[in-house]
Amino acid sequence: MTQIVLLGSGFAALTAVRELRRRKVQAQITVISPRDELHYLPSSIWIPAGLRTPKGLRLPLAGFFARHDVRHLKARVTGLATASRTVETDAGPVTADHILIATGGRFLKKLPGIENAIIPCEGLAPAEALAARFDALREGTIAIGMATNPAEPGAMRGGPMFEYAFILDTLLRRQGRRDAVRIVFFSPAERPGARLGEKAVDGILAEFARRGIETHLGHKMTRIDPGRVVTEGGEIAADLILFQPGMTGPDWLAASDLPLSPGGMVKADAMCRVEGAPGIWVAGDAGSYPGPDWMPKQAHQADLQAAAAAANIASELAGQAPTKRFTPELVCIMDTLDSGMLVFRRGKLNLVLPRMKPLHWLKRAFERHYLRTYR
Repeated sequence: MTQIVLLGSGFAALTAVRELRRRKVQAQITVISPRDELHYLPSSIWIPAGLRTPKGLRLPLAGFFARHDVRHLKARVTGLATASRTVETDAGPVTADHILIATGGRFLKKLPGIENAIIPCEGLAPAEALAARFDALREGTIAIGMATNPAEPGAMRGGPMFEYAFILDTLLRRQGRRDAVRIVFFSPAERPGARLGEKAVDGILAEFARRGIETHLGHKMTRIDPGRVVTEGGEIAADLILFQPGMTGPDWLAASDLPLSPGGMVKADAMCRVEGAPGIWVAGDAGSYPGPDWMPKQAHQADLQAAAAAANIASELAGQAPTKRFTPELVCIMDTLDSGMLVFRRGKLNLVLPRMKPLHWLKRAFERHYLRTYR
């Protein structure tokens, strides 16, 4: 029987499972990942407010795998040989006819002292630690920042950091603590969030000003010390530091012969085929793809890439040439806990809806859709 192996159990891998089965692909599908549950990280922004708990954002996938006739191998990927299409894991090698890399990326941690900051999007545990530190802070300064991968500027995920700034500001105001706590947003970019579009950046900076969130922009970071962020343009004394560094590919790529981009991600074409490696595909944050400079690293884009990869795998298995190109598309609702701002980009269209209460509930509706799909 034809063997398809999916590396990872996040958004891209699970979307690929659904699309392959929807297209009546009868192959044996094996998902390789360290855990058999989905961590729904987009909603971790609500953990400090008590709207969500880490436990509630962990979705067991046994039922999903059973419904789609998927075998799960609980293992970590350690390497990949393209010629033989063999995945090396800590549970032994696995060979397949098609391999989809959907392991996600990882955050760069080269900045000296980065261990003194919380990287909230690294998982549910950091978000929980942030919530505890925030609850204990009676007065002082919260510094919130983000950067990118210098070798691949698009390899970043900055939207959640804007959300944390807005959400923590809203919480502090509700709790009567805002006057005692400064919030400072920092970034090496003079206009952070440029991939969202100029109108969106204008809106974000205006919202910072309206809320009294200070900014420290356009200065390269040099290190993070306990209690301060140090940049070439000065220091920010802080009692709580949240920092989202740029992204690169997973560490196991070093033990593979896959073609890599300057930023350390797997090079792919517009149909999610890995360059020079027939039968090997990539979707989501682990890949580097052709497209506009604003193309995001986010779950929605990973879903679109996974759907394209699954369609092309199905075509090849049917003896047809792959033709499905993924659509570069950015959909972002920046939540403020009681409202939200919507940014949408596709082609030349760049739509920005200003802060409105219904957008907060729309984001929660998207969450319900995802959770219902995988429960």
